[in-house]
Amino acid sequence: MKRLLITLCTYNELENIRLLLPELRSVVPDADILVIDDNSPDGTGKAVTKFAANDSHITLLERPQKLGLGAATLAGFQYGIAHGYDQLLNMDADFSHNSAHIPALLELAKSCDVAIGSRYIKGGGVVGWGLKRHFMSTTINLYARLLLGLNTRDNSGSFRCYRVDCLKQIDWKRTLSKGYAFQEEVLYRCRQLGCTFGESPILFEDRRFGVTKISWKEAVAAVLVIFRLGVQRLIGVPVKLTSES
Repeated sequence: MKRLLITLCTYNELENIRLLLPELRSVVPDADILVIDDNSPDGTGKAVTKFAANDSHITLLERPQKLGLGAATLAGFQYGIAHGYDQLLNMDADFSHNSAHIPALLELAKSCDVAIGSRYIKGGGVVGWGLKRHFMSTTINLYARLLLGLNTRDNSGSFRCYRVDCLKQIDWKRTLSKGYAFQEEVLYRCRQLGCTFGESPILFEDRRFGVTKISWKEAVAAVLVIFRLGVQRLIGVPVKLTSES
C-alpha cells in the first residue's frame, strides 16, 4: 500500500480543524495527517496537539509566525519528501474542499503524477462566491495558462495529490512565491519536469468558519510572480533539479 500524507496549512482555523480531523480520519483511515500551523493565536495548534496525543498518525508542524501559504505548503512538501511518503495530498483546512472528493482524487492519482481537484472542468463548480472572487479566480487561471503554458483548467486551487518522487526532483530553493501564487508555480515547475497531470471535478464551497485570507494585495503579488515565471519560460530558463534526481 502506498504511504499517503495529507497536509493542511492553517492560520486561525480552530473551529474548522476540530471538525475536519475526525472527518479525514473516517474518509482515509490509513493516511498520515500533517498540520502546518503558523502559530495561530486562536489555539489551532493546541487543538491539533490534543488530537495527536490520541492519534499517532496526526502530526503538528508549528512555525513561529505567519510566513505565507506557499511557504507552509512547501514545508509540507519537504516533510513528505524527508519521511519517504509515496503520495502527498494537500487541501484547505476550512471545509472549502470536501473530503468526500478524496477517493476520486486518489483514484486519479494512480494514472498521473499530479491529480488536481478541479472547479473548472465538467462536473466541478463553486458555491458561495461573490463577483469579486469569481473575477479574481477566473482571471488568474487564464493568466497562468497563457504565461506558463499550462493545459490544466484549475491552476490556482490547492486541492491536489502529488507523487512525491516528482516533488523531490525539484530544487525548491528557487521558489519565487511564498503566498498564493505558489499553487501556479508548483504546476509550472512540475510541467518543466515532464510530470503528467489529471483533473477530477470538485464542488468548492466557501469556508465554514472564519474569514478568507485572500486580498487584492495577495492577488497582485501572484500576478507579479507568474509574470516572472513567464519571462523565465520565454527566455528558456531550464528547471534546476536536486542532486538526487
